[in-house]
Amino acid sequence: ALGQQTRNMATLKEIQTRLKSITNISKITASMKMIASTKTTRAQRAMNVARVYGKTSGDLVEQAGVQKAESANELLITVSSDKGLCGGIHSSLARQSRKYLAEHPEAPLVVLGDKAKMQLQRAYPQNIKSSFNQIGATIPTFEESSEIASTVLNDKDVVFDNAKLMYNKFVSAIAFETSAMEFYPISQIVESPNFKAYEFQEDVLTNLNEFLFANSLHWALVEGHAAEMAAKRTAMENATKNAGDIINRLTLQYNRGRQAVITNELIDIITGASAL
Repeated sequence: ALGQQTRNMATLKEIQTRLKSITNISKITASMKMIASTKTTRAQRAMNVARVYGKTSGDLVEQAGVQKAESANELLITVSSDKGLCGGIHSSLARQSRKYLAEHPEAPLVVLGDKAKMQLQRAYPQNIKSSFNQIGATIPTFEESSEIASTVLNDKDVVFDNAKLMYNKFVSAIAFETSAMEFYPISQIVESPNFKAYEFQEDVLTNLNEFLFANSLHWALVEGHAAEMAAKRTAMENATKNAGDIINRLTLQYNRGRQAVITNELIDIITGASAL
């Protein structure tokens, strides 16, 4: 009986330790959910502004009537981030990027964010021409997008006719969609049927090209950032709920174990008293 009681006490101690640990984890995940909620609101505001500029650039390309050549050398830009704990955001991006690269094995690849880079460099290390990290510590800025655009456009190893930006599109607070956005250099736009009639200065075209590229990058970055923050909020909400379920189950288990120990002690006392 004494051995049984000792085992029960040891088990209760283990349950108590687990309860304390999971309670602490649930406090952390609940705090992270609140932080992600605040960041989601801020990210949505930035996204709505970027969408206006991004769609304006898209309208320019549409009005120009640019047609992608069948033999075009297309650059793939995968737009992710450095941070996890946000569900399948990065896995979805890596999966769609791998699917594209399987169909276009020679395509050059630029990766924004360490998470997608880690997943893509295992299968396609030879395609990665450059990568960027530590983007948008608080929220992605247009200055960062402009620097990335300049670096890619001035990189002699990255030669492309047009670019495909793979990013996560914000659909709602609980949903995202991995999408692709096309970028056409200004040299193609001015050669398009609807723009040939106009005259442009060369230096203006260079600046406009960089602006359009930065615009597309920024739109993809802030859209992905908003989707990531919303997914992080959902992930932390689910983690907190799961922790609560485990806490309830362990508390019940602990109370039952404690009652068993008390019952055994009472039996020992009663048995001892009747033996006297």
